[in-house]
Amino acid sequence: MVVPCVVLDTNVLVAAIRSRRGASFRVLEQVGRGRFEIVLSVTMVLEYEEVLHRHRVPSGLEAMDVQDLLDYLCNVGRHQAVFYLWRPCLSDPDDDHVLEVAVAGGCDGIVTFNLRDFAGAERFGLWIETPKDFLNRIGALP
Repeated sequence: MVVPCVVLDTNVLVAAIRSRRGASFRVLEQVGRGRFEIVLSVTMVLEYEEVLHRHRVPSGLEAMDVQDLLDYLCNVGRHQAVFYLWRPCLSDPDDDHVLEVAVAGGCDGIVTFNLRDFAGAERFGLWIETPKDFLNRIGALP
């Protein structure tokens, strides 16, 4: 069985630390369990770190909790260097690096809540899905 390879947009991780009841938390629970592979870049991990630390206090997390999560993602994820940049490509230039990692990593898709911001990513052979749709794709809905 071929497992999909994806990039998780930062908003999915933020939603996961805010609520244990949503699809984002369920996606995060599935990381490293063989249902899909995540691809990371240095830029992605730095963004995850900055944004998760900003959102950790309202979520009740300690700084070490965020670090543990990042360490886990780095341990189970595939590290991808990005040697080329073609910007701007998307309507939100802050999302271009997410697309670049997905393309450089040969990913199948991007999991995000910002579907409109990734309009046009299909031309690179990627699908763009919400966490719930992605869970459905990998057969991980309860």
